[in-house]
Amino acid sequence: MPIFLVEHHNRYRYAAPVDLNYGEARLLPRATPGQRVLASELALSPAADDRRERLDAHGNRVLWFSLTRAHDHLEVLARCRIERLPAPWPETSPAWESVVAALDAAATPDSLHAREFRLESTRAPIMPATTEFAAASFPPGRPLLEAVADLSRRVHAEFRYQPDATGIDTPVADVLRERHGVCQDFAHLCIAGLRGLGLAARYVSGWLETVPPPGTPPRLGADASHAWIAVHLPGHGWFDFDPTNGIAAGDGHLTLAWGRDFDDVTPLKGVVHGGGAHQLDVGVTVTRIDATSTWRPE
Repeated sequence: MPIFLVEHHNRYRYAAPVDLNYGEARLLPRATPGQRVLASELALSPAADDRRERLDAHGNRVLWFSLTRAHDHLEVLARCRIERLPAPWPETSPAWESVVAALDAAATPDSLHAREFRLESTRAPIMPATTEFAAASFPPGRPLLEAVADLSRRVHAEFRYQPDATGIDTPVADVLRERHGVCQDFAHLCIAGLRGLGLAARYVSGWLETVPPPGTPPRLGADASHAWIAVHLPGHGWFDFDPTNGIAAGDGHLTLAWGRDFDDVTPLKGVVHGGGAHQLDVGVTVTRIDATSTWRPE
């Protein structure tokens, strides 16, 4: 099975000293049916005066930290080794309307839990325009996974990947109208459309392999954190699709966290006292490594 080394580096530079810094990081990957976390660490510089790890409501790993000494920069480095595991897909899936009916009935605990992801959220509001856009991929009787794959391909084909054209606060309606954005925009667009049809869809944050295997085209969004979607199929679980690249998520997609939208999985957030203006630099490298690599957290 492929094994990956991930290094995710965030560096804040403050124009003036920060006296107090309280932060929350979702930069430690979670175990999933398709991946095993072999090792992980999160290093802070300056070192935190206090740090504690917990799980949030969605089961994501969260590191809370505080710095109470004056500092003019903060570096957060996440390093981990992740093994990707086989994640079989069913040969076919039920018609999407029957999936909606199964979610309505919520006959199993998994389906009952998935119903949370049918509700609109702040960054993925249910609107006629997004529902209509998604509906073009969902004619009557079409198998669910086939329809979601088509929706992902359409976003990749019809929208332009354009870094810096949008911000995290850009409404989905603007993305749909302007036909450009980045991975989180395309994920929110698809999630809003799927929920408008009555389906359960969640936002997934993670990383993409920096240099894909020979013969595989480069992936958009591989130089930073990435985002994609997952749709729930009752009785089978969740299946991931990457609308930025128009594909089903594969070996090179490494899951970090998931939630209703970006707000649930923000990599770093917090409150600082002082500091003035700041500059943030982010770098991500995801590399396939030999299974005999012995790197472990320090």
